[in-house]
Amino acid sequence: MSAPALPHPGCPTSAVDPFSRAFLLDPYPFHQELREAGPVVHIDAYGLWAMARHAEVAASLNDWQTFCSSAGVGLSDFRKETPWRPPSLVLEADPPLHTRTRTVLARVLSPNAIRELRAGFEREAECLVDRLVAAGQFDGIKDLAEVYPPKVFGDAVGLPAEGRENLLPYGGMAFNAFGPRNELFETAFANAAPVIGWITAMCRRDAVAADGLGARIFQAADSGELSEEEAGLLLRSFLTAGVDTTVNALGNALFCFAEHPDQWALLQANPALARNAFEEVLRFEAAVQTFFRTTTRQVEVSGTTIPEGAKVLLFLGAANRDPRAWQRPDNFDINRRVVGQMGFGTGIHGCVGQMVARLEGEIILASLARKVRRIERNGPLQRRLNNTLRGLDALPLRVTPV
Repeated sequence: MSAPALPHPGCPTSAVDPFSRAFLLDPYPFHQELREAGPVVHIDAYGLWAMARHAEVAASLNDWQTFCSSAGVGLSDFRKETPWRPPSLVLEADPPLHTRTRTVLARVLSPNAIRELRAGFEREAECLVDRLVAAGQFDGIKDLAEVYPPKVFGDAVGLPAEGRENLLPYGGMAFNAFGPRNELFETAFANAAPVIGWITAMCRRDAVAADGLGARIFQAADSGELSEEEAGLLLRSFLTAGVDTTVNALGNALFCFAEHPDQWALLQANPALARNAFEEVLRFEAAVQTFFRTTTRQVEVSGTTIPEGAKVLLFLGAANRDPRAWQRPDNFDINRRVVGQMGFGTGIHGCVGQMVARLEGEIILASLARKVRRIERNGPLQRRLNNTLRGLDALPLRVTPV
C-alpha cells in the first residue's frame, strides 16, 4: 500500500482501526465516535478518509463521478495494485461498462423474474421451517441461514447441487479481500484453490441449467450485449454477492428477534410485517458494514478537502444508526419507516440482487411468524468476523410452536 496521505488541516483524525478484532466484534461505540468526530474523518492507521454520517455516506454513494468504484471498492487501489481476481463488471466498474452490465442484470432480475421465484422460495421455506420447528431447537446459522439461501438462490441460478458448499467460503474470501491483508484475509484464503476452481467452473455456460437465471445472463452474450467472457464474469458477481450477504442478514434477523421478544410478538401477531421487519434488520444490524470509494478529483465534503486519488471508507452500518437520520436509531423497531437504510447501498452501484435478498428475508420471517410463538437464545452465540460483513457463526435457538 502507498504511504498514508496527510489529512487536510482541520480535518478530524482518528486512531480507530476499523479492521481490528475489537471494532469488528462491537462496531457501534466506534461508529458513534466517528460520527461525532465530524462529517469526514481521517483514519490514521491506513491513511484514508472516512464518512460515518448518513448524509455524507448517501451523497458519496450517489456521486459515482467523484467517488468511483472502478479503482476497487476495497482498500486496494486497482490502479496501483493487481487485484486477486478480475474485477467485478458491476461492483467494481463505472459507466459506460457498468451501464451495459447492469442493464443485463436488471433484465435478468426484473420484477417479473422475482415474482416467478416466489412460489418456489415459499415451498422451500415452509419445508425448512416445519422441520426446524418440529425439532424445537436448532442453530439459526448452520441449520437455517446457511441452508436456505444456497438452496433457493442456487436453484434459481441453475447451479448443480454438488459443490454449493463452496459458495460461502468464496464470499468470505471476496468480502475479506476488501479490507487489509490481515489475519482474517489470510485465514479466508488458506484453502483458496479448490474454492476458486469450483466457482470458475460454475461460470461457464455449460455449467448452469438452461432454464435458470445464469443461462439468461449468457443469452446477453448471444445477443451481442456481452462477450462470452463478460457473461462468465457477470455470473461470478452474481455468485459472490448473492449468498453471503443474505446468509448474514438472515442470521442477524434471528439474532435481533431473539434479543427483542417484544418485536417478535408484533411480527407473530401480524406476519404481513415481515418485509418491513427484514428492512429494519438491515438497518439495525447491517450485514454489509463498509465499502470503499476512490476520489477522481479533489473534492470538498462538508468543509473538508479530500485530494484526488484518495481512498474513502464509507461506514454503511454507522450511517444506518445516525441519529441525524433516524429517531431512536439504537432501538430495533419493526414498525419503523425504514426508507433510506444503507444496507444495500444506493445509487447506480446499489446491490443489484437486493430484491432477491428481500424476497428471501420476507418469506423466511413470515413463515417463522406463522409457526413460532416464541424464539429465544439457547446458548452462547459466536461471531463470524469479516473485514466487510457482520454476521454470526453460531446462534443456538429454542422455539415454541404456535
